[in-house]
Amino acid sequence: MLQRPVPWPNGARIACAITLDMDAESLVHIHHPLQAGNKMCTASMLRYGPEVAIPRILETYRRLELKQTFFIPAWCIETYPKTVEAIVRDGHEVGYHGYIHEAPNSLSPDQEHHWMARSIEIIERHTGKRPRGNRSPLYHMSEATPGLLAREGFLYDSSLMGDDVPYILDTGAGELVEMPVSWATDDWPPYVHSFDLNYAFQILPPQRAAEVFMAEFDAMIEHPGGLWIAVWHPFVSGRLSRWREVERMIAHMRQSGDVWFAPLEEIARHVQTLRAEGRYEARVDTLPYQSGIQVPEDLRGKA
Repeated sequence: MLQRPVPWPNGARIACAITLDMDAESLVHIHHPLQAGNKMCTASMLRYGPEVAIPRILETYRRLELKQTFFIPAWCIETYPKTVEAIVRDGHEVGYHGYIHEAPNSLSPDQEHHWMARSIEIIERHTGKRPRGNRSPLYHMSEATPGLLAREGFLYDSSLMGDDVPYILDTGAGELVEMPVSWATDDWPPYVHSFDLNYAFQILPPQRAAEVFMAEFDAMIEHPGGLWIAVWHPFVSGRLSRWREVERMIAHMRQSGDVWFAPLEEIARHVQTLRAEGRYEARVDTLPYQSGIQVPEDLRGKA
């Protein structure tokens, strides 16, 4: 069923990464730059992530001996240095997630590169290591993003949704391993309800959300060689009832067969090692997908 199943280490049937985007109050600041100070309730909801959820999550990871990936805006790193220190101390990866959760596709290439370079410096200063992975805020990758990442020495991106397995982005400035995500394993649709963040849907119970997340996992266990990535947020999935369900999910995953849990950087390096050794032929997307305006003038605005 998978076109290019990946041979995972030790014969694992699936590679899994529970990635956590620790956005904290960057969300209220980027949505309401002049009014953020008056959005006290929303700020408190977002602060729950670094203040309450991250210690809970790290305790679980220590107990279960998991190392995973956190994507953190640089502003949040400077605002919550002790939280980031705890993440790094436990051996987890910290990836690039914008400066203050700005949308890259709303910036000029020069602006995007400026804030990328500034953020890289902040990440390196606080973690001791340059980031090797990117997740564009809200998946808003721009046409310029892949080339900028390649020029800055990134190994992988995790913002696109084009496959069930890792694939390669040929940016013209170098290659990136794309670690594809899906809205089906994102915690925003089932859980987030916030008028200040322009997202207000019915909140589902954790068991219903887990049903959607695990449907993706169960399909990949049945058809080995895939990559399952959770895109979760500490202030969302780190709430007590939801994180309790996450622990149950992890137990189910481990009981379902051979599962390889690893940070995204480690998974991306494995793919590149397989390619270098001639043991895996990845799909290669040459970017950009299209250049210029594709819609004839008299059909524009007719969607």
